Amino acid sequence: MKIGMLKGMLLCSRYTKMHEAQREAIRNERLKAIVRHAKENSPYYRQLYKDVQEDFSLSELPPVNKMELMAHFDQWVTDPDIYLADINEFMKTTDNIGRKFKGKYLVFTTSGSTGNPLVALCDKTTNSLMGAINTGRTFTRKSDLKAFILKGGKTVGVFATGGFYLANSSVRARLLSMPWKKKRMAVTSALLPVPKIVEELNAFQPAMLGGYPTILELLVDEQKNGRLHIHPVIIMTGGEYLSDALRSSLSEAFHCYVQTSYSCTEGGTIGSECSERHFHVNDDWVLVEPVDKDNNPVADGVQSDKLLLTNLYNYTQPFIRYEVTDRVTMHHQPCACGNPTPWLTLEGRTDDMLCLVEDGREIRIAPLAVYATLKEIHEIQRFQLLVHPNNKLELRLIPAEGHDKTEAFQKAREVLGAFLNTHGVRKTEMILSDDEPQQHPESGKFKHIICPQ
Repeated sequence: MKIGMLKGMLLCSRYTKMHEAQREAIRNERLKAIVRHAKENSPYYRQLYKDVQEDFSLSELPPVNKMELMAHFDQWVTDPDIYLADINEFMKTTDNIGRKFKGKYLVFTTSGSTGNPLVALCDKTTNSLMGAINTGRTFTRKSDLKAFILKGGKTVGVFATGGFYLANSSVRARLLSMPWKKKRMAVTSALLPVPKIVEELNAFQPAMLGGYPTILELLVDEQKNGRLHIHPVIIMTGGEYLSDALRSSLSEAFHCYVQTSYSCTEGGTIGSECSERHFHVNDDWVLVEPVDKDNNPVADGVQSDKLLLTNLYNYTQPFIRYEVTDRVTMHHQPCACGNPTPWLTLEGRTDDMLCLVEDGREIRIAPLAVYATLKEIHEIQRFQLLVHPNNKLELRLIPAEGHDKTEAFQKAREVLGAFLNTHGVRKTEMILSDDEPQQHPESGKFKHIICPQ
């Protein structure tokens, strides 16, 4: 399947105007097509689906998960010329962020809520359809789109840089292909101290401000106190849960509408937010099945233990009934906004904000900035940082293959110490935990940054 941006936008526009029977037929056709392609071109899926008949239903397909797919990466992808070892080599050079692997594929990495790394490939069609969905369905209100255009369309995102993250890599890819957009589009590193972020935002003066909620939270007081003086017409958050309280704080501080979306690297924008603050599933291109811990479907209105995601447009790296550890609640009743697609409500959870002290002054650091710093340490496979009182940091870790735990810890202490120093935190005690990173004993969720109460 090959679809460009303009055709993708047209298909997205037509879909929501159709009757449900027509929409269901399109979903079924696209599901059959990607399953057929996976069976024919992916050795992993060929074996997994050996007993799947032509006239199958979605629930008959065996679920898959991140650890299993990554363990069989070379057999999972449908391009026989792709090898994980080559991608890993490609990613050792940070200048390759936003560049295409083998001239064909953007590379994204994520860790997700289970703490296990994923490498994702984005071919031309996948990139076009991700763009088409975002272009046509990003703005909740048409008035905000109009105001954004009238103010020059300048956009800045405060994201984690230095790694192959979805937001950072996507923006750099666009800037590399269209250098003239540097005056209208930029990324400010979420790893920078807040005063530096403020300086860069003041210089750029965006019409749209984007970023992770825990990063933008740090800017509220900066704007209120006048150190930050920007006037965006819209704030777009993503990548983390946006609480009602923070949404209100951002809207009050910046005097603009604040909205969010539900996205992941494996499926792009899963749900687009409407005026009722419901996440309408983009089910023309992604299928969402809320399930319990044993992968049994849960009823509408009941919170799931996880969900199974099927991406209907990534033919290079098929995600079919792929386990995502987010807890969601599905709704099929009509929404007051008029969008006919089903909608989700999400469980509110994020990593904890770091609150450290230096010379009697509290210094707050967004958890994502710390996560992004530790994630780039190649000696570490998996980690979890506990922040105790009096700046005591306890690091749980699993070393990468070929490295011992002590070596990985020493590297982490050096890198994290340097990072905290840039934020004005110089007095810390960092210890290596006897425990390994662990999920919550009841919810099964994983946090990279924990501030025990």
